[in-house]
Amino acid sequence: MKMKSKANFYTATEAEVIRAMSKKNGFKNLMKSIWKHKVLYLMFLPCIVYYILFNYIPMAGIVLAFKKYSFMKGIWGSDWVGLQYFKTFFTSYDCVKLLRNTLTVGLMKCILEFPFAIIFALLLNELRNAKFKKISQTISYLPHFMSSVIIITMLQRILAPDNGVINQLISAFGGDGSTFFLMKSQYFYPILFLLDLWKNIGWDSIIYLAAISGVDPSLYEAAEIDGCNKMKKVWHITLPSIKGTIGVLFILGIGGLLSSGFDQIYLLRTPGNMELADTLDTYVVRVGLANGQFGYATAIGLIQGIVGLILVLGSNKLSKKVTEVGIW
Repeated sequence: MKMKSKANFYTATEAEVIRAMSKKNGFKNLMKSIWKHKVLYLMFLPCIVYYILFNYIPMAGIVLAFKKYSFMKGIWGSDWVGLQYFKTFFTSYDCVKLLRNTLTVGLMKCILEFPFAIIFALLLNELRNAKFKKISQTISYLPHFMSSVIIITMLQRILAPDNGVINQLISAFGGDGSTFFLMKSQYFYPILFLLDLWKNIGWDSIIYLAAISGVDPSLYEAAEIDGCNKMKKVWHITLPSIKGTIGVLFILGIGGLLSSGFDQIYLLRTPGNMELADTLDTYVVRVGLANGQFGYATAIGLIQGIVGLILVLGSNKLSKKVTEVGIW
């Protein structure tokens, strides 16, 4: 029995030594790898600094959601109010309307727009004229780099009553050319959908094009020998090959379901469509900056962040069970 316990003792000791050595060697290998690729890590350094300064350090301001902010006392010296702001929001008259509008816009952007970038990437991939393909890609990317202020100003001119391009076309075909589209609530969602799609479809398709370019060409050759047409090759080869990329981007997009975007909606708001254009993002700016209710606005922003985190975790878990694809 003594010999056995002694053997077990030495075995356990040896295992601990092996684990310690493996950790030490792993750290050494990590440092060697970092030093070997030091130029790449140096290029990545500005990105790390950016996220630390503008994403992680500002998280300390979340404490405002539980405090009654006072300019004299500062953030840390202000009095605690607990969950008062959260109760105020969920019992307010605007809560249901804000959540409904935000979810509608979020579903429109995250779900309805999602397939268009994939379809656009598939169409670009089928182009055989390299020059025409590059021109098409460049034109589709350009709107992404344009300011929302410029785009909305152009849209206001196009949709202007009487002298706008759309109303002039309606008048040319014998219709009423005096419609103020931005003042009609029934046109708000279609306008926002088409505007956001036009602005982002080219940029969103870049990742899908990169994923498609990594598909093994021999698979297409084998399918062509078997008599598959273009649609069958897309359905049975291209889409299954990029399902990992599609799954990851979809999960990341779901996280922004309660973040409808501020700039476009704020610029498109008019007295006629205010009932639909008032979302959580615009509401936070209005009550936080305009009315000076910093704690209340922070509480609403925190709700958006928590819901987004839960959605990402849930969709990632569901995606791994159904498609075996996940972020982690």
